[in-house]
Order: sequence, then C-alpha cells, then structure tokens
Amino acid sequence: MTIYNHSVPTADGGEESLKKYEGKVLLVVNTATGCGFTPQYKELESMYEEYHDRGFEILDIPCNQFAGQTPGTDEEIREFCTLKYNTRFPQMKKSDVNGENELPLYTFLKSQKGFEGFGKGIKALAMSAMLAKIDPDYKNNPAIKWNFTKFLVDRQGNVVARFEPTADMKKVEQAVAALL
Repeated sequence: MTIYNHSVPTADGGEESLKKYEGKVLLVVNTATGCGFTPQYKELESMYEEYHDRGFEILDIPCNQFAGQTPGTDEEIREFCTLKYNTRFPQMKKSDVNGENELPLYTFLKSQKGFEGFGKGIKALAMSAMLAKIDPDYKNNPAIKWNFTKFLVDRQGNVVARFEPTADMKKVEQAVAALL
C-alpha cells in the first residue's frame, strides 16, 4: 500500500484521490485556525509559491481535535486562511487525525513515520510538558500530538519525514527543496 491508495474528503463534500499527486513532492499538514502555530500558514504559503511550479503540493487538512482550535465550518476555515494568509494550496474537509474516526490516510502516515520527539527549545519543552499531562505515554505512540504536524512524501509516494509543529520551518523547507 502507498499514499496513492488513499483519498481524502474535500471541503465541498467530494472525495479526492491522492493519485492526483503522483509524481509530486507532497507535504500533508493537519492545520488549525486558532493555534499558536497558525502563523505557519505564512511559511507554508511561501513554500508553496516558491516550489509549486517544480512539482510541490501541500495538502491542508484542518483538524479540531487539539483544544478545539479549529471551531469553524470548512467555508469559515477557508475564508480565514485566504484572507489572513492568502493561501492557495488545496484545503480539504475538516477531519480527525487520531482515534476511531481518523482518516485512513493518517493511519497510514503514522504507520510510516512515528513520533520522534519535539526537538529542543522553549516550544518543544512546553509541548512536552503539556502532553505529559494529557498522555503520560505520549512519547511511545505514533499519534499526532498537535496541530501543524507535517508529513513529507517524495515523488514516488514514500513518506520520508515527519515534522512536529515545533520543527524549524527552515528545516522543513530544506527537506522539501532537497526532494525537488
């Protein structure tokens, strides 16, 4: 099984096959509109503008599973992103990334790249402290820990990296550029 065997629900009620992205470098991101990491939309849009013509795509999957930080409808989320961050990359239907209703795509992504830590720095320490209270075993399971977790997929459909929301966006961009 590859990423291309999956599809995701679109904001307009349809279904989009990931076969559409075959041969592209893809960054799959679970997003939120009211999160401390929401400003990453700016950097994501910048990468999209810089690399889209070279075969780079971003798949934005809004998720409300983390502190209710994406409360709006799909239309409200899209409006927020386009007005505040001028996003142009595809935004899918708000969906679960963990639990019994998680998208099968996320079951697959997590099976390919598990959680490897938040790295170093103040945000990493804060995330670790917060998650330790929610799930004392968080370090030992592949669950998505928070908004703006990113999975990088190469042109052959292989999941090559997982970036937690605390990852330096310059490192994310370097990894994307290296695959193009």
